[in-house]
Amino acid sequence: MGVLMSKKQQVEKVQKCNAVVSAFQAGIKDRPAPPKQAEGETEEGQGSAKPSTNNDEKNAEETEQDETDNSAGPSTSQQASGSTRDECKVNQEAWSRLRDGKGVEPEDLDKSHQLTPPAFVRPKREADDDQPVDVELKKKEQPTSDEMCDVCEVWTADDLYPCRICTRVFHDGCLRELGYLRAEALQEMRDTAHTVTGWSCYYCDNLNLLLTEEEMYSLMETFKQCKIIPESCLVSDELLQYRHFASKQQFDKDLTDEQEEEVLAQFAALDPEKKGHIEWSDFLYFESLAVLRKFRTENSMVRLLTAKERNKARSVFLGLDLDEDGVITRAECRQAQQSWFHKLNKDSQSCNVRLMGLCSPMNCGISHVGPICESSPASSGSERSKTDDSRPVTWADFLRESAIYVLAARPNSSAMHIRLPL
Repeated sequence: MGVLMSKKQQVEKVQKCNAVVSAFQAGIKDRPAPPKQAEGETEEGQGSAKPSTNNDEKNAEETEQDETDNSAGPSTSQQASGSTRDECKVNQEAWSRLRDGKGVEPEDLDKSHQLTPPAFVRPKREADDDQPVDVELKKKEQPTSDEMCDVCEVWTADDLYPCRICTRVFHDGCLRELGYLRAEALQEMRDTAHTVTGWSCYYCDNLNLLLTEEEMYSLMETFKQCKIIPESCLVSDELLQYRHFASKQQFDKDLTDEQEEEVLAQFAALDPEKKGHIEWSDFLYFESLAVLRKFRTENSMVRLLTAKERNKARSVFLGLDLDEDGVITRAECRQAQQSWFHKLNKDSQSCNVRLMGLCSPMNCGISHVGPICESSPASSGSERSKTDDSRPVTWADFLRESAIYVLAARPNSSAMHIRLPL
């Protein structure tokens, strides 16, 4: 037995030695070989290397001394240059995010524990994009919400929050980890997602994602020409300057006094909480809708509507079509178009919904928002006759004319991104 144990110990010892040798050889193999130039210098003589090292150290000390002796002027200039480079880098990153359709990048998105945000893909126009869309009035669609969270793809029943526009559902924890919703936005989602008002997910809330690559390029070029920096808030003077510049570029003329007043009314509608500035996302959505109205036909915008939005349009139309003949009046059509913005019918915002006026053809079809006084010419009966109010509107006409209002009601923001009809 002693002999057997001794052999076993010898075998184990040999195996351990072999393992150590193998590991050592693998380490030598993986270690990068020293440069040949360095080997040559060592073989020629170590004495020549030492003076070179001393010279390098001496030069470094002299450079450091020179920087210390410099006056404050160059140092300040270097700091200013550095801050300018940093600002340019931030602006470039903002433009990159805007090009990707992300809109606003959360401040704390770089946390290591957060999930990776999705990559947005912009839509493409199809060959039949401008052709009429056959949407039946009496046949209600039955869109079913997804069963699993769109982020983690896990099902947990009552803990899922649905989007009121699309069929996606989300966990509040996943959205928090994703970084797209801050604390107040998450609480709003919890409060409204299961109510009649509903909640729009970060896909549907971002109207800018409806633009194609070409349309987005056109909008970005306008921003660059007007010196608009992405992700920045705009005060009223900046919005006025932007409109003046856009009018000068597109029409080679300045805004009139009436048009300036209208721009200020737009500012008020985009700043319902009276913060003194408009958020970048609201300004971006407003301009995105303007691009849609400029480049898309009504049929094209109908194709952007989801099944849930078409169902709501059916309910609104049928609620006004009391005699069930498939026709309503023009006045009822305008009343229906206001119904998509019922989330604003509270406190002082209710009067803004009631007083919103018709869109004016200013600035190349850009839609303008803002309250209009009831005593103004735009709201008087002289501009719109009773004949126009009673003009019949079919279901197909109603859906085409209302599509832009349905899309404008997608964001969760309380700002008005389009002028409502009187």
